[in-house]
Amino acid sequence: MRLDIVTLFPAIFDGYLTQSLLDKAIQRELVQIHRHNLRDWAENTPHRKVDDRPFGGGPGMLIQVEPTVTCVDSVEAMDPRPARRILLTPQGKRFDQRMAEDFATSERVLMLCGRYEGFDQRVVDILQPEEVSIGDFVLNGGEVAAMVIVDAVVRLLPGVLGDENSSIDDSFSRGNRLLEFPQYTRPREFRDHAVPDVLLSGDHKAIAKWRDQQSLDRTQKRRSDLLGPDNENN
Repeated sequence: MRLDIVTLFPAIFDGYLTQSLLDKAIQRELVQIHRHNLRDWAENTPHRKVDDRPFGGGPGMLIQVEPTVTCVDSVEAMDPRPARRILLTPQGKRFDQRMAEDFATSERVLMLCGRYEGFDQRVVDILQPEEVSIGDFVLNGGEVAAMVIVDAVVRLLPGVLGDENSSIDDSFSRGNRLLEFPQYTRPREFRDHAVPDVLLSGDHKAIAKWRDQQSLDRTQKRRSDLLGPDNENN
């Protein structure tokens, strides 16, 4: 899989891309992640300006359409595989595990990280990207949102996790659309809190039943919205 990230601040990703499973996935060539500085496609002026004031007035600045579209055209030409275009914006569709699973089936994803007051509307009109939000809040830019999506998607790629089944029963995942059941490890008891007896029984059928019930109970208490008719557990 190839991930292209268009940003005004590519250095934000320096530490992130060199840590843990993501770094191993890159080293093993399970995923390619390329950062592209939008200013490289700006006019050749001292400040490589890519933003301007909005027509009609208003606060803040907008990222201009010309360098953005030119950048995307150029980046897409770097690889013959068609890119799935994602524009990160608080106005977009809410990112969730199902969307992560969908993105993980793509050979190539290109993400546009906004800044300031966002992009000129013509960026959306011309490029027709999927507009995606990671939540109902506003960030300083799309870079953190891009990291969230990269993290959620890359771990679903074949070979990234040590155990291919380890992501199936995660909260919201394809094997369990509810919240994940509680889990325990050694010691068996700590400060009068003991591991449930069923988990020590060796009865795998009973353990599976207990986990299913715990998952349901936890979801009912914390996220009952996941139990609605539009959120079937499948």
